[in-house]
Amino acid sequence: MKKTLLAVALLAGFASAAQAADSVTLYGLIDAGIGYEQVKFNGVKQSRIGGVQGVSSGSRFGLRGTEDLGDGLRAVFTLEGGFGPMNGKSAQNGRLFGRQATVGLDSDSWGRLEFGRQTNLASKYFGSIDPFSISYNTANMGTTFGSANTMRLDNMVLYQTPSLGGFKAGVGYSFSADDTVSDTTQTGFATGNNNRVLTVGAQYVNGPLNLAAAYDRFDPTNDRVGGKSAARIQEYIVGGSYDFEVVKLAAAFGQTRDGWFVGQNMGTTPEGMNNLGSFKLADGFRANSYMIGATVPLGRHAIFGSWQRATPGNDKLTGDDATFNVYSLGYTYDFTKRTNLYAYASYGDNYAFQHDARDTAVAVGLRHRF
Repeated sequence: MKKTLLAVALLAGFASAAQAADSVTLYGLIDAGIGYEQVKFNGVKQSRIGGVQGVSSGSRFGLRGTEDLGDGLRAVFTLEGGFGPMNGKSAQNGRLFGRQATVGLDSDSWGRLEFGRQTNLASKYFGSIDPFSISYNTANMGTTFGSANTMRLDNMVLYQTPSLGGFKAGVGYSFSADDTVSDTTQTGFATGNNNRVLTVGAQYVNGPLNLAAAYDRFDPTNDRVGGKSAARIQEYIVGGSYDFEVVKLAAAFGQTRDGWFVGQNMGTTPEGMNNLGSFKLADGFRANSYMIGATVPLGRHAIFGSWQRATPGNDKLTGDDATFNVYSLGYTYDFTKRTNLYAYASYGDNYAFQHDARDTAVAVGLRHRF
């Protein structure tokens, strides 16, 4: 309650500042609907139906602003908090600004330098390639490309070059990435030790062509985080999309070594599956990930879908080595530029490399930006 009152007071104060200065913007998004999910594993079946939230986009409120420092240099900041409209609770484990809290300098000539909590570069650069925009729960490509699953990093310094002929690149380092989970439904890692993350990425956008590459490495300081190995998890991803106007095609390939990044957890988890989708270390583990997808715009309508696959090289991660597949289909209808209706369905088999672990999810909802 105290956090909620504080947030309201802060926003009210900042809103007054926003009215007085064109460089400060108050914004937000609300996403809620109804969904169904069924999980089958090891002879157990469990399902749920009811309200869902943050399916198409995580609900949020935020402030962003700039100040002109002269000579093409600007001070920039973003403060963004997540919440659940179905229950009014804060997301990201109750953080006031859990989605992003950064301050930095920006220049058209030398790029952008930021300090604070925000997403890694794989999540930034592949959001425009994935047909599901790194959203829609298990349908998003972060399910099988774990480092692209909106991995937020604390205590990060991030530099990105300016766009040069459509090309830009970035590098970031988190000095203490003790909480990378993207929402309160995921079990990540939490320890007093300084677990560190290196994130590197590049993107090239030229008209209908969009290409991206990313590399992320997690360096644990001990062997108690997510497993019994002191291995360093690494993942690289390459991919791209091309917009033919009548259809936009997308594809990606990645490889993860010595463990598994956060990945996408399931909302319903029968006994024995409570750790599937969570962060894990596993020395010697290796898996290849693949994604192909398409988006078809039809006026205010859009239909999109994808197929993902992750093939493990051994059973060192979970004790199983089943090939993991996810098939997804989505639909949106734009009432206006700010409000749209969405629906999606997704089916995953051998979820998280476990034989006969199956997840089926469907949802319909409404998203409004303000």
